[in-house]
Amino acid sequence: MKLRKTKRFEAEVATSSLNDIMFFLLLFFLIVSTIANPSVIKVLLPKADNQKVINKKTVSLTVTKSKEYYLKVKHEGKTTEELVVPADLENAILKSTAGITEPTILLRMDATLSIQDLVDILATGTKIKVRVVMATQAVN
Repeated sequence: MKLRKTKRFEAEVATSSLNDIMFFLLLFFLIVSTIANPSVIKVLLPKADNQKVINKKTVSLTVTKSKEYYLKVKHEGKTTEELVVPADLENAILKSTAGITEPTILLRMDATLSIQDLVDILATGTKIKVRVVMATQAVN
C-alpha cells in the first residue's frame, strides 16, 4: 500500500496581477507628470537663427494667442504668473521691476500675433525706460 503522493509540491509565483499593477503605476505617473507644472502658459514662440542667453535678473511677460498678458511676479520667494489687463500693463511692469537695477523684460509672444501687438509692448517699455528682449525658438 502506497501512502505517498506521486506529485511533489512546487513553489510558484503568481504574476497575473503584475500587469494590473504596472498599468496603474504607468497611469499614475502620466497623470502626475501633467500636473507637475500647472502654471506653464503654452505659447508658440517665433523662430530665430542666432540666440543670445541673458543672465540678468529679468521679469517675464507672456502674451498668449488670445492676447492675454501674464506677468511673472515674485512674492516672498514664490514665482507666480498673474493675468494683467492691457490698460494696467505699464503699472504692473513698474511694480514688478521696482528695485531692479537695469530692469529687463523677457517678452514671450505667440508667433501668430500681429506686429502691432509687439510694437505696443515695445512702446510701453521705452516709455518707462525698461529694456525689452524677445524670446524666440531655435531653428532646427
